[in-house]
Amino acid sequence: MPSNAMKGAATGASDDDYVVLGKLTSPYGVKGWLKVYSYTSPMDGILAYPQWIVVARGERVARCLVQGRRQGNGLVASLEGIDSREQAERLAGAEILLPKQTLPALDAGDYYWYQLEGLRVVTLQGVDLGYVNYLFETGANDVLVVQGDELSLDGKERLLPFLPDEVIREADLDAGRLTVDWDPDF
Repeated sequence: MPSNAMKGAATGASDDDYVVLGKLTSPYGVKGWLKVYSYTSPMDGILAYPQWIVVARGERVARCLVQGRRQGNGLVASLEGIDSREQAERLAGAEILLPKQTLPALDAGDYYWYQLEGLRVVTLQGVDLGYVNYLFETGANDVLVVQGDELSLDGKERLLPFLPDEVIREADLDAGRLTVDWDPDF
């Protein structure tokens, strides 16, 4: 994955048209700033997008990012039209979305995490292990959570290291398949 890749507001647009960049967790201070939990890598990559789609209490609203910065181990942001702690409190827990078409194009062989979610995971020998449920970061490498289902070998959940060219052999987005070099007994 490239360093600026993602890890998940037109009226009538479906949820499939958006990727989740992060969430607003709680107010920060008294002037309407919010703490931000980012799913981007690097974490402050979320601040590169000048307009966020904020989903709070079932309502989807476009908000311009006025200012954002690192604060301690996290991020804080000021959004246009949010000027008080009370207004910020109403956005606590809101998801931050971005239209997928506004994401930067990637080089061949690079993928956004959301593109891998839902792909069928098949070993080099053709054994179906399930589908990519989600990915998460660890200190050493990213991890695929492969959820077994009725089509898979045994219905078990598996954790596979996201190691391109070692474990991850091919991602075929058009076919909806991720080919892995993995022993099904693990």
